[in-house]
Amino acid sequence: MKKSIFKALAKFNKAVLPSFTKRQLDLAKANKFQLALFGYRLWVTKNALD
Repeated sequence: MKKSIFKALAKFNKAVLPSFTKRQLDLAKANKFQLALFGYRLWVTKNALD
């Protein structure tokens, strides 16, 4: 059940949240909000794949 929740969250994130890799964002120059959003998306993706 946990995995299905994270898969749904990952689909929602892909549809709604911006993709920083497509924008070629430099993480060294990113602000705190962008880093938090990047970390959140990474955490959801990691849990959806496990």
